[in-house]
Amino acid sequence: MAVVAHLSRGMKPLVDLVYPPRCPLCGSALADQGGLCADCWSEIDIPGEGGCDALASWPDLGQSVPVHAATFYNDASRRLVLDFKHGRRIALSALLARLIAARLPAAASGAQPLLVPVPLHRWRLWHRGFNQAALLAGELAKLGRGEALVDGLIRRKRTPSLGGLGRAARERALAGAIVINPRKAGLIAGRDVVLVDDVFTSGATSHACLAALAAAGARSLSVASFARVDDAVPGRGG
Repeated sequence: MAVVAHLSRGMKPLVDLVYPPRCPLCGSALADQGGLCADCWSEIDIPGEGGCDALASWPDLGQSVPVHAATFYNDASRRLVLDFKHGRRIALSALLARLIAARLPAAASGAQPLLVPVPLHRWRLWHRGFNQAALLAGELAKLGRGEALVDGLIRRKRTPSLGGLGRAARERALAGAIVINPRKAGLIAGRDVVLVDDVFTSGATSHACLAALAAAGARSLSVASFARVDDAVPGRGG
């Protein structure tokens, strides 16, 4: 690992020469790769201590689920997410994951949690070429925030775009769509599990994933996302 780090540092001047560091939002020149300029940082709504953490309550889960988000969803965070997910700027995963990692507390058990991404249906994965939540989970694992299990969940039913749908309509669309990967069920039982996604919107997708994880015997559940819509958390507490 030390050799890899040394080589990475040695290659940095060449990388910066070929790809000069630029702010991913406005294109301004930067001193280093992987960040934002000062003006764009000021547009990101990063909350104060505990400000973007909340407890979601779904009666069928039998527990309140902590939701940890790096930012509130606003125009700047939306642009980053769209560039990352639809603009195929997958290098943004490192920046977004660093911000998420800063919000994640240590697992209550003291053990490393499983980082399970929200799954994509195979056709959407084929069309997009990557699962943005899986990339974030992988980056969080590199940062020492848990163990990535990128195929712990399966989206077995193709669902329509959930954008513009209310919570009830999203829940109907997701009914029966997300299940545990039967080959990974034994890895989930008894573990602290963090569900990873890019944006927490209505909570419908998270609920479908969390219900499957709870049924598989996860010891505790939480959600980690880059952005959260301010009024999105069901039964919000905390």
